Amino acid sequence: MGTFVLRRLLQAIPTFFGVTLITFALIRLAPGDPVSLMVAGSAELAPADYEAIRRAYGLDQPMPIQYGSWLWRMLSGDFGQSLLYKRPVLQMIAATLPNTLQLSVLALLVALAVGVPLGLLAARYRGTPLDGAIRVLSVAGHAIPSFWFGLLFILIVSVQLRLFPVGGMLTVGASEWDVGDRLAHLVGPVLALSLGGIANYSRYMRTEALEVLGQDFVRTAHAKGLPERAVLYVHALRNALLPIITALGGLLATLISGALVVEQVFAWPGMGRMTYEAARSKDYPIVMGVVVISSALLLVSYILRDVAYAIADPRVARGS
Repeated sequence: MGTFVLRRLLQAIPTFFGVTLITFALIRLAPGDPVSLMVAGSAELAPADYEAIRRAYGLDQPMPIQYGSWLWRMLSGDFGQSLLYKRPVLQMIAATLPNTLQLSVLALLVALAVGVPLGLLAARYRGTPLDGAIRVLSVAGHAIPSFWFGLLFILIVSVQLRLFPVGGMLTVGASEWDVGDRLAHLVGPVLALSLGGIANYSRYMRTEALEVLGQDFVRTAHAKGLPERAVLYVHALRNALLPIITALGGLLATLISGALVVEQVFAWPGMGRMTYEAARSKDYPIVMGVVVISSALLLVSYILRDVAYAIADPRVARGS
C-alpha cells in the first residue's frame, strides 16, 4: 500500500505544476490591468508613477520570468501580497479556507448520508412509487442550479417563514462558539451545495445496486437463508459502493468551486467569495494562491479516493 500511495504522489507532481502554469498564463492574458484598478480614482497619477508601480510588482517583466519568480516564492512558502488589500495572501486564505471547508465537508457528508441510502432504497423497491419519487428527486437535483435553490431558500424559508437566517455565518453580536446559531446559518448553504451530490449519488447507487442485486453471490446469500437486511447492507452495499468511491475523487474540488456561487448567495465569508472579488479586481496573487490550495486539495482527494478504492478492492493496489 505504501508503494501504491508513493506512486500516486509522484504522478500528482507534474499535474500540480501544469495547473499552476496554465492558470498563471490565463490570468496574465485576460483583459484588464490590475494597476489601473488599484489606482482607480487617482487622477493626478503621472505615467512615470504608473510604470513605477508596475515595476514594483514585477508586472513589467516577461511572463516566463514572472511565473518563475512567483513559483520560486510559492515553493518557499511566500504566496505574495494582495494587490487590493495589501495583506499577505496566505494569511487571507488561512482566514477563509476553514469556512469553505466547513461548508464543503458538511455538504459532502449530507450528500453521502442522503444520496446513498436513497439509491439503495430505489434499487430495493424498483418499480414502486418510492422508486419513482427518488428518481424524480434525482432529476430535480440535477436540473435545479444551486444559486437558484439558494435564492428560493432565502425568499421562502428565511424571509417569509423566518425559520433560518438570511445569510452570513453568525448573527451580529452572537458568540463565535454559539453552535446553535452557526448550525442555523449552515442549513441553507449546505442544502444548496449538497443538492447535486444527493442527485448524483442516488442515481449512481441505484444503477450499481440493481446490477449487484442480480449477481450470483446475492442469490446464493438468499438461498442460504440470510436476512434481507444482511444481504442488502452487507453483501450488496460493499460491491455497489466501488463506483461511488470512484466518483468521490473530484467531488471535493467540485464542492469548493460550487461554494463560490453558494457563498455569494448566502454572504458566507469563505474562500470562494474572496476568490470572486479577487478575480473581479484582477488581484493575481490571491487568485494564484487559491489555485494552488484548490489544486492541492483536488490532488489529495484523488489520492484518498485511490487509497479507499484499494482498500475496498485490494486488486487495485496489486495491479498498479
